[in-house]
Amino acid sequence: MNEPEKSGFVTVLKTGNNALIAMAKSLLESAGIEYTVKGEYSQDFFAFGRLGTGFSPIVGPVEIQVLREDEEDTRGLLASLEENPS
Repeated sequence: MNEPEKSGFVTVLKTGNNALIAMAKSLLESAGIEYTVKGEYSQDFFAFGRLGTGFSPIVGPVEIQVLREDEEDTRGLLASLEENPS
């Protein structure tokens, strides 16, 4: 079961790619955009860990969330970050 979004926050990125998470966090910090990361530290607490998907099938992918009023700017900022399926 997914955790509800924090009040006033919206998800702008869902991924199991640790490099993508680090790049997104760096971009947001550089832009001074407040964010939260949901599920980042709970990935390895459950059986099967991250498997081959990069995220736990029980917890789901890591979600980066920003304040609703920053959503449009953040989506524009993160548009250059695309996951390449392997």
